[in-house]
Amino acid sequence: MGVFIPTYFSPISQYIGMLETNSIEFEIEDNFQKQSYRNRCYIYGANGKQLLNIPVSHPFTYKKKKTKDTVIEKGSNWQQQHLKSLKSAYNLSPFFEFYIDDLQPIFNKNYKYLLDVNIDTFLFVKDALDLDINYTKTIEYSSSKDDFRDLANAKKKPDITSKPYIQIFDEKYGFIENLSIIDLLFMEGPNSISFLEKSN
Repeated sequence: MGVFIPTYFSPISQYIGMLETNSIEFEIEDNFQKQSYRNRCYIYGANGKQLLNIPVSHPFTYKKKKTKDTVIEKGSNWQQQHLKSLKSAYNLSPFFEFYIDDLQPIFNKNYKYLLDVNIDTFLFVKDALDLDINYTKTIEYSSSKDDFRDLANAKKKPDITSKPYIQIFDEKYGFIENLSIIDLLFMEGPNSISFLEKSN
C-alpha cells in the first residue's frame, strides 16, 4: 500500500506512482503545507504553464492545521475561474467533449473542505481511466515504507518522470512535463492509462 497526499487534479507523476500499487492510503493527518499540489495544479494554457489555485483560509492562530481540516476560503469564485481556464485551454483538445460533462459537478458542488475537492477529483480520474485502485484514509500520521508523499511537493522535481506526449500548445512552448493529469486526459483520453503504464 502506497501513501499519497490527496491533491487537486494531481500531477501525472502521482498517478504513475499510484499504478505501482493496487491500493493507496491518503495521508490526511499531516499538516497542511503551502506551495504544494494540495490546493493547486498546473495546466497548459495559451501562454504556457498555467496555475490553477484553490484559495484556502488561514486561521489567526499559530497552531498548525491538518490537511483534513483545511477550509476553502469563503466567497472565492475559484470554481468558475478554473472551469473557464480549462475550457479556454482545452476546448479544442481531442477528448475535451468526452470528459467535460463528467467534470462539471466538481465545479458546481458547494465545498467547505479542500480534502473533499481532492477526493472528488481523484474519483473522477479513477472512473475516467477505469483504475482498479482502492483507497483508504489515514487515522494517524503514517510511517509507511511505500511513501509517495513527496510527489505533492510542487517545488521539488519528482523522481518519477513521464514520457512526452502531444500537448495542445507544444508547438509554441515545447513539452511541459508533470502537468495535471487533466492535461494528459484531454489529450490522450482512454489511452492515458497506457501512457502512465509505459512511464511507470
